[in-house]
Amino acid sequence: MPDPKQRIAYIDWMRGLACLLMFQTHCYDSWLGGAARKTAFFGWSQLGGTLPAPLFLFLAGVSFALVTDRMRAKGVSANEIALTTIRRGAEIFGFGLLFRVQEFLLGQPWSPWTDLARVDILNAIGLSMMLMGIACRLTRTRAANTILAAIIAIGIAMATPPLWTAWQPRWLPWFLESYINGVHIYDSPRPWLFPIFPWAAFAFAGLAAGFLLMSDWAVQNLAKATALAGIAGLGLFYLSMRLDAWPQLYAVYDYWHTSPNFFMARVGVLLMIVCLAYAWCRWGPGQSGFSPLVQLGQASLLVYWVHIEFVYGRFSILKKQSQTIPMATLGLAIIFTAMVLLSIARTRTKGRGAEILATVRRRLGLREKTKVSSPAGQAVRRAWAES
Repeated sequence: MPDPKQRIAYIDWMRGLACLLMFQTHCYDSWLGGAARKTAFFGWSQLGGTLPAPLFLFLAGVSFALVTDRMRAKGVSANEIALTTIRRGAEIFGFGLLFRVQEFLLGQPWSPWTDLARVDILNAIGLSMMLMGIACRLTRTRAANTILAAIIAIGIAMATPPLWTAWQPRWLPWFLESYINGVHIYDSPRPWLFPIFPWAAFAFAGLAAGFLLMSDWAVQNLAKATALAGIAGLGLFYLSMRLDAWPQLYAVYDYWHTSPNFFMARVGVLLMIVCLAYAWCRWGPGQSGFSPLVQLGQASLLVYWVHIEFVYGRFSILKKQSQTIPMATLGLAIIFTAMVLLSIARTRTKGRGAEILATVRRRLGLREKTKVSSPAGQAVRRAWAES
């Protein structure tokens, strides 16, 4: 049986890969200027940018399955699991709102107040986690969870094209409709936002994959399970290409933004990455000593939050829209190194909040307070920490 930490390592490696792809997409998009923006290099860079958001959402689903499965194994009640996971989703959603406030304040006097209601990736992850918490409460077994998650993922993907066009819920206020289709303040949905349709489908696809990887057979045969995931991903990718060539069901067909076929292709790529990531971490150099990607994956929320301002924001380390490819690449290397160092600092202090607070209280001469947690509460916290 493989070491359980091995499973965590390859998931963290995938999160780190998503961070790296995100960094390069943002850096080249923000900094390249002139002729550099018309090169094939820039085109490939932006194509790589289609993967980070699906990866983050997919891995949120995988981790959600891992946490739910572990809490069930430790005897935590179904209601407490649901409340805990929904609260965690609400926390991420709250972080998304705070991030928008930060960007609005730092963007003054140019940022419009409507930017406060933009639907960003953190909003999508938080909402998806809350929806997954509700879905997992409705079912009690891995098999039922897997089937329900797959059905929801397919349903969201299938409903996306009409909700972006003919069935657009214009009767909602724009800031609510934006969570459905990303319309924001415009007449039509914006592809650079992250509404529930289609983005939550990636989280539910990850939830289904996660419960499959948590099955008794998969835990005992993880190499075979991830290999099968890779084969299934290749099959989905091929099937999506075939279906794209057939007559379509929708009056308005936009392959790159709303098509269920493109969703299927990207899920196929994600499953292939699962296979490659596990192989890289188990048999390759993915865990040979220090791994920057695994390290980034352990603090992906923090590095996402921080890097944005130094790439797109007021404190950008390079002048925007004016750099050559070599200079932008140097900037990317600086951002990557800084975010790895920030991640190291975060992981070294993670879980030591009580210890640090106790030290501060002692130095201030204050009396320490002892808080006793229930066994169920301790199990919940351990499950989230191990995910």
